[in-house]
Amino acid sequence: MAALASTAPASAEPKAAGEAFVTNQPGDSLSIVDLASGVAAPEIRIGGKPAGIAVAPDGRFAYLTSPESKELVVVDAEKRAVASRFKVGEGPLGVAVHPAGDRVYVADWYEHKLFVVDPVAGKVAGSVEVGQSPSGVAVTADGARILTADRDSNQVSIIDARTLVRTGIVPVGKRPFGVTIDAEGRRAYTANVAGDDVSVIDLAAGKVVGTVKVGHRPYAVALTGGRAFVTDQYGGTVTVFDVATLEVVKTIEVGEYPEGIEADPAGGAVYVACWEANTLERIDTATLEVVSRIPVGNGPRAFGRFLRPHG
Repeated sequence: MAALASTAPASAEPKAAGEAFVTNQPGDSLSIVDLASGVAAPEIRIGGKPAGIAVAPDGRFAYLTSPESKELVVVDAEKRAVASRFKVGEGPLGVAVHPAGDRVYVADWYEHKLFVVDPVAGKVAGSVEVGQSPSGVAVTADGARILTADRDSNQVSIIDARTLVRTGIVPVGKRPFGVTIDAEGRRAYTANVAGDDVSVIDLAAGKVVGTVKVGHRPYAVALTGGRAFVTDQYGGTVTVFDVATLEVVKTIEVGEYPEGIEADPAGGAVYVACWEANTLERIDTATLEVVSRIPVGNGPRAFGRFLRPHG
């Protein structure tokens, strides 16, 4: 297989997303949505109940976790086909790609580890023990640190990406699932499914500096335009709050059981995968209204970074 490392040069202006790669867990498939037309291409069969998703920074490959088959699945974004698949751990869930594109990080729910995967060799290159049942994974924009949301330990682990040493543990709210880091690498946000809130972490201080009450069973957080957008699974809503004041701005009604969420890098939209509604929904960040609902596969989860840039 061709080299998988990202070679895209840094750009001063973020590219708008061109496509969304949506994992459909009960459907055992991947939906690829053209965001300009609002049309999903025919689904790609994945298997193993795919859940986690991480599109490489250059958009060439997408990495999917299939917990049931215990695999990391590599999809060639241009060819619209599975390029490779290989075993990783006992319950791979959250996944993230290093900014250089040469390493993939996979959180294993059952082994309580973060695995480092060499996608070219198709094998695990290292691991580090974290807390119980790690779910979400995020990497700072400079690639220096990795965070895991350790759901059953009520904590976030901070890991040095170069040495693979856990350098910090931050207690957060009850049952953190998704974790998101801001572009500056200063703050991280966890969606705490059992606490109905979001913990705000100061990464330099290594502690929680704020808690925001949101809807019922928050799942993941997206950041754009000085605001955080939080999917409330059982509420059928997205809670929006100001990251400076930590005040809730609006609660937006979306499709039933929203899960994965990501902001378009260009800032104009936030996309939400709604599990029971089988839709990918677009929220306009200026009006804070849902402006489109795109049918996708059965049980869209899209847990991670699922937007692919133009070009």
